[in-house]
Amino acid sequence: MTARASGPATESATSRLSRLLTMVPWLLNRQGIEIEEAAREFGVSPQQMEADLELLFVCGTPGHMPDDLIEAEWEGGRVFVDNADSIARPLRLGVDEALALVVGLRTLAEVPGLGERSAVDRALAKLESAAGAAAAGARSVHVDLEAGGEAEVLAACREALAGHRRLRLDYLVPSRDETTRRDVDPMRIQTVEARWYLEAWCHRAEAVRLFRLDRIVAIEVLDEDGTPPAEARSRDLDEQLFSPGPDDLLVTLELAPSARWVIDYYPVDSVEELAGGRLLVRMRTADTRWLQRLVLRLSGQARVLEPAELGTAVAGIAQEALAGYSR
Repeated sequence: MTARASGPATESATSRLSRLLTMVPWLLNRQGIEIEEAAREFGVSPQQMEADLELLFVCGTPGHMPDDLIEAEWEGGRVFVDNADSIARPLRLGVDEALALVVGLRTLAEVPGLGERSAVDRALAKLESAAGAAAAGARSVHVDLEAGGEAEVLAACREALAGHRRLRLDYLVPSRDETTRRDVDPMRIQTVEARWYLEAWCHRAEAVRLFRLDRIVAIEVLDEDGTPPAEARSRDLDEQLFSPGPDDLLVTLELAPSARWVIDYYPVDSVEELAGGRLLVRMRTADTRWLQRLVLRLSGQARVLEPAELGTAVAGIAQEALAGYSR
């Protein structure tokens, strides 16, 4: 058994692909840039930048002939990229794609607590201008951003955010089946995958935390200043919605080779290579119901090793489902 990673989770394939797609046109317009400067721009080490450039050698257009692949050279400490004009060409959108983007940007502009509203407005104006008459159809589409059963909680969060007031929450922690009381300074409200979240500085944890609105049992707007401290930094929700905390349950899974994609899509504490391409994965979760659904969805490609009671619960749910089919 050899350890593949330990401590913080390794970079996902999705994050690396996003960086590579951004990197190619950026480097094309900055031929001869020093590799250290390019690495700083993308927030990676020079060694990681070299690894990315090595990967570009096997990327290109279909055909896989030498003329189809991207050329990258960085000897002497300066980066040169060639034969990648297809990636650098302006994106051509169809009518349906343009309409979808217009609707999405208009919906984004209505999200409360949005920090870069001006950037969204500028992008929307450019897109509507380029789409012309085709953009008119987007006005007939409306996306409902209401929070359903969490409407009162959402209203309190909006009030606190607008008035820079502190909030007192009674918050359900599913992994421990208990409710904790926290005073928080709100930073922003986000909706991700049809769920509403409050990002705030938690005085109990002394760190930035993300709270699901449907898990807030009670909420109170306090008559206290709710300005977050200077060290509070918003996380990038596009990269990773869930950041495991020390209070979350540590789970050990054994994954079959066909389930290796799990470590690219979910944050993990560590990964160990086992015989036959299997993986031993340790990850944290605040909601065991989510993990149960993941293991069941993997249909025998994953097995819960620890904690034992969680493995027993998953097996019980699977047996009940099979019994239902039998009936």
